[in-house]
Amino acid sequence: MESIKRYKEAAFWAVLFMAFAMVPLLRASSYEIMLASHILVWGLFAVSFNMLWGGTGMLSFGQALYYGLGAYAVGMTFKYWGDAWFLPSIVLGIVCSVVLSILIGLLIIRVSGVFFTVMTLAFGQLAWQITFRWYGVTGGDDGIQGVIPPGILGDRIFYYYFTLVVVALSILVLKRISGSPMGLTLRCVRQNPDRVRFLGQSVKRNQLTIYMISSAFTALAGGLMAGVDNSIHPNMLYWTTSGEVILMSVLGGIGQFFGPFIGAGVLIVLEDMVGARTEYWPLIVGTIMMVMVLLFPKGLVGEVRKLVDRFRSRAPARG
Repeated sequence: MESIKRYKEAAFWAVLFMAFAMVPLLRASSYEIMLASHILVWGLFAVSFNMLWGGTGMLSFGQALYYGLGAYAVGMTFKYWGDAWFLPSIVLGIVCSVVLSILIGLLIIRVSGVFFTVMTLAFGQLAWQITFRWYGVTGGDDGIQGVIPPGILGDRIFYYYFTLVVVALSILVLKRISGSPMGLTLRCVRQNPDRVRFLGQSVKRNQLTIYMISSAFTALAGGLMAGVDNSIHPNMLYWTTSGEVILMSVLGGIGQFFGPFIGAGVLIVLEDMVGARTEYWPLIVGTIMMVMVLLFPKGLVGEVRKLVDRFRSRAPARG
């Protein structure tokens, strides 16, 4: 029964992958390809964030720090060392994020709950202030423009497929981690840390490990976004970026591995549709989000699965 469930889930995501792969073939405009790229990159950001929040219950309000770090690693090496460093700088951003997440993680995992959230927010805002004020190096509030990938990656359609493959492989790796014994331990940390300690597992070490993994894939998303938008800016490190990814996770369902990806897609499409029609789009989108969260407390994916399970449980009775 479990294997059938896995096959169905794999088939669904294979169809979704093919749907994204078909976008450039459907004579989509450059804007539509960019919109699809945004869904992919934000989807990776949201899924990696939810590995931390949904997996262990650690609500970070500062993951934008690593998103911006990945983007600025690409933008600044592009500016100072040339476009040949585009791909190595994505790896550099991931390495820097891993090192920084270990240093910060050793401090913040000493606290929990709201104190952990506030600490992550403080570090994120500190990084934003440095980026915003250090005009001579980071470009200040102007950011860095013209970050165009070199060679064939400079072709928007090729870069779209490059992003699609990287995002798909990254989410596959995160899924394997979530389904591994380590993922099971992380869920136990969220539900009953005392029992984890009783079983001889280190709660702090597991929390630090998933914080590091989440930050690394968040930095990868930031590096990819630099090539999608051909620019970077300090708002990528601002707290509203962290808030947006939290909203995507809630909308899709924090208890579902793929929920945040769906939440990212819904939110980005909704913002685009409403934003094209009125200048009051933040008010309208915020109201719609509030209603959806109240109507679907388990998130969109969670509610759909709940309906499917209810239908299956009634089917034998009808027969």
